[in-house]
Amino acid sequence: MLELVTPPEVADQSLNLSASDYNLLTDLYQATMSACYLNENLAEIPASFELTVRRLPDKFGYLVAMGLAQVLDYLQNLKFTARQIQYLQETDLFSHAPTQFWRMLEEGKFTGDVWAVPEGTTIFANEPFLRIEAPLWQAQWVETFILNTINYQTLIATRAARLRDVAGPDATVLEFGTRRAFGPQASVWAARAALAAGLNATSNVLAAQLLGRQPSGTMAHALVMAMTATQGTELQAFTAFHRTFPQAALLIDTYDTLAAAQTLAEKVNAGELEVPAIRLDSGDLVELSQQIHQLLPEAKIVVSGDLDEPEILRLRQAGTHIHGYGVGTKLVTGSPVNGVYKLVDIDGKPVMKEANGKITYPGRKQIFRQFHHGHVSQDHLGLVNDSAPGGQPLLQLMMKAGQRLKTPESLETIAQRTLDSVQSLPADVRSVVNPVSLPMQLSTDLQALTAATRRTSKAA
Repeated sequence: MLELVTPPEVADQSLNLSASDYNLLTDLYQATMSACYLNENLAEIPASFELTVRRLPDKFGYLVAMGLAQVLDYLQNLKFTARQIQYLQETDLFSHAPTQFWRMLEEGKFTGDVWAVPEGTTIFANEPFLRIEAPLWQAQWVETFILNTINYQTLIATRAARLRDVAGPDATVLEFGTRRAFGPQASVWAARAALAAGLNATSNVLAAQLLGRQPSGTMAHALVMAMTATQGTELQAFTAFHRTFPQAALLIDTYDTLAAAQTLAEKVNAGELEVPAIRLDSGDLVELSQQIHQLLPEAKIVVSGDLDEPEILRLRQAGTHIHGYGVGTKLVTGSPVNGVYKLVDIDGKPVMKEANGKITYPGRKQIFRQFHHGHVSQDHLGLVNDSAPGGQPLLQLMMKAGQRLKTPESLETIAQRTLDSVQSLPADVRSVVNPVSLPMQLSTDLQALTAATRRTSKAA
């Protein structure tokens, strides 16, 4: 029978998180393994874990690494509170753990190193794009938060980069996904990742405030329906909203889209109203955008409604008069990025997982990227001290002994890196219809180490 550690009348039912709560945002087995390591005198031995993605999501030719800034903040501030330690003690799950376990948590903080590719860098399957080098218990404890943060933001950043790529540099692309994101924290991270990957703005007011950005949005059908019902006509709803927000887009597809556009055109032609922008959320966007452009040639047209990369590509190829896109559900949801975090070196000894379909390469590794005429031609995966592969090493030292080495980058800097990194890829890798992935070669030294490690583990 499940017993509640804290009585329901005392428990915090709001479930709102603060930064200090992240210390316990981990899976139970990270804590139980840490206690076991301590019991076996292994907790403080040096260990290296690497984050990779075994397979890209369907129809993805690449990923855009994102979420490192939040990981570094988390690691630098990792410090267990007395209440958190008390809670773990109250669970009675650790009754056989050594008493030193509680002292380890009381004094514990992250003291390791972090190697990672800069945010906005394109990466591919089986390439480690983050490595934690730390005492074993620390490197183990932080796994869950790291995967939670980077998997989700990498998914959003990749989709946003693909949206920007197909929409073109001049189109306005807005992040409208808050109501579909997987929770309040996810909505803020999604907005951050989308902006860092090149989208223009977010409708999430909190995210915009936290990120120092101006939020962007239009109006909802509810305003049109409410004002039509109380003031008499759809036109009165439009003019009322225009009086308060003269530069905002008018949402005109609540009832009859073309009839609304014709009514607005009459007022514009009579010099009685200015309509800087129109938003469409339904219907045949190709035909409607063409017809509305004829009626209101000066108005910018923004479209929304379950848009994704292939749909925006289709709209562009159809010769529409669309200036901007609002993207929500399919940006912040969809096929997950299944990043995994695996031990690759323990106390200087390379290790590997050999399960069928889930093999990992041993040892601390580096990605070496080669270019040809300004485009990425191939990635080599080698060991950190590999002298053979050549090319540009991608993983950089981001944290040393628990302290960040660089100041946080601006969203503009990351967005420019994302743009440059995506544009450096071959066209068939960037495709959103039938993409191919970049070939990756293992260095001779890594192949030899993999063979030797496999033989050693089998012999054991």
